[in-house]
Order: sequence, then C-alpha cells, then structure tokens
Amino acid sequence: MHLDPRRVKELLSAAVDLPEPADRLAFLDRELRERLDALMAAHDQPVSELERPLAVNVDGGSIAAPDETAAGSDPRASDLGQTVSHQPEIPAPESLIGSLIGGRYKLRQEIGEGGMGSVYLAEQMQPVKRQVALKLIKPGMDSKAVLARFESERQAVALMDHPHIAKIFDAGTSEQGRPFFVMELVKGIPLTEYCDRHRLGLPERLTLFRQICSAVQHAHQKGIIHRDLKPTNILVESHDGVPVPKVIDFGLAKATSGMKLSEHSLFTAFGTVAGTPLYMAPEQASFNALDVDTRADWTGS
Repeated sequence: MHLDPRRVKELLSAAVDLPEPADRLAFLDRELRERLDALMAAHDQPVSELERPLAVNVDGGSIAAPDETAAGSDPRASDLGQTVSHQPEIPAPESLIGSLIGGRYKLRQEIGEGGMGSVYLAEQMQPVKRQVALKLIKPGMDSKAVLARFESERQAVALMDHPHIAKIFDAGTSEQGRPFFVMELVKGIPLTEYCDRHRLGLPERLTLFRQICSAVQHAHQKGIIHRDLKPTNILVESHDGVPVPKVIDFGLAKATSGMKLSEHSLFTAFGTVAGTPLYMAPEQASFNALDVDTRADWTGS
C-alpha cells in the first residue's frame, strides 16, 4: 500500500510528541485504522450511477447497460435487452475453468465480467501456444439485442489494426452454442490509475493522450464510433518501462456511413441514450434531433 511520505512524516511527528510508547502505538493504530475503515467503506459502496454504462429510454422506459471487457475491466454493467430461458441448462461460469472452447482455447481464469459476457484468461493450444483474452457470451444472454451487440463488437474490432487498440485474433461458437471471440491479452490497468500510480508528469501524460487520440482517429477512419470512451476502457500496460495504452470495449460501437456491423437487426431505439453518463458528450446524453457522430468520442474523452 502506497503512503504519502508527507503524511507519514506528520504521523511520526505527532507520535514522537507522546511520552509513553503505549500511547504512541494507540495513536498510530487509531489514525491508520480510521483511514483504512474509510477506504474500505468507500470501496464497498455501490458504483455511482454516473459511472454505469447504459442505454436508457428518455421517456422513462427500462435501462439496459452494455458489457465491460478485457483484463482489469470494470464489472459495473447491467443486462442489455431481454433474456430468454428456452434453452438447455448450461454450466455456470465458475465450472468453465479448465474447459476447452472452440477446440483450442483452454480457460484458465475469469478476469472480467459484464452484463452480457465474461472475459477469461485463456491458453491457446494450437496452432501456436500463447495467452489470450477470450470473451464468451453468458448463458441465457441470447436475446436478439445482445447477440447483435456482441456480433457488432467483434466485427468493429476486426476492422481495426492499430498498436493502441486491442486486436482480435479469432471468433466462433462454443460447444454449447455460445458466441465468443478471442483478443490480445492486455496486461494493463485503467488510464487514470496508471498515471496516478506512476506519478506521471504532464509530458508523459500528453504522450499517452496523443497515442489514444491516434487510436480513436484510426477507429473513426474505419467508420467506427466508440461511444463509451472512459479511463476503464483505456488500459495501460508497461513495455520495458514504457507505458503503452490500449483502447478496449467496443460493445457500444456504432458504424458510420451506412456500414453494417451485424447481420442481426441492430439500431439505437428511438428515445434512447447509450453510453456512460459521467463521460458522455452533451449531444449523446440528450434526446437530440441530430445523430451522434465522431465528435462525441472527442468530447466524451
């Protein structure tokens, strides 16, 4: 646990002023306990609604949230669309560890979970051996809306080839009939957390910002609007001490110029808002007569 050196010095100064060793220990125990209790209480509090991705009817209809993805992802999403129960019983995600998906991906550990899918650390067994991230749709999440979102996400990622966008390697359907896709394993942490943890200065932060802008611009050139850019969807990993950002989670991606991302019928319903309120562009958060375009990504970020 990182401690601010200035705060440590303040506690030491206050403690040494106490004459008795027992009083010093009691003082330090009380001070540190209060701070740890406050941090734990904050950690256990529900996530703010402003940080939840959603697709909500502005006339008061139901809320539907998309999925979160990739290593270190934020499990804050709710369900998207209506689920159906007319299907064979499928093992719970916990029982899938160690199983083989698609004939060549062995699931090793669940590393992320969202509303419509779970992300696993998997070992690709053939034709090459390597670690990958495998996103698998959840049991029962086979509504038309969820299948369309899932298919659109993997198609959007497949269209892009940029060093700061997590790459897709493969896609298919599991032995239980559940869609999945396989991506580059990003061993990173959210953007703001990385900057704070490593105490990056302004020049280093601007370097990361330029790289992220380059990735977003690449997506726009491919006709893709992310629509949910936020720190938890930009992971930063270290390559020989050099920070490398990766944009992830295109679960709310939208195609421009009439391009079709899914064979399923997929559209943003009339009167709905899609995105994470805390990071939305104003036009994305309102019932606007104009459709959202690429400017929403720049404003939201």
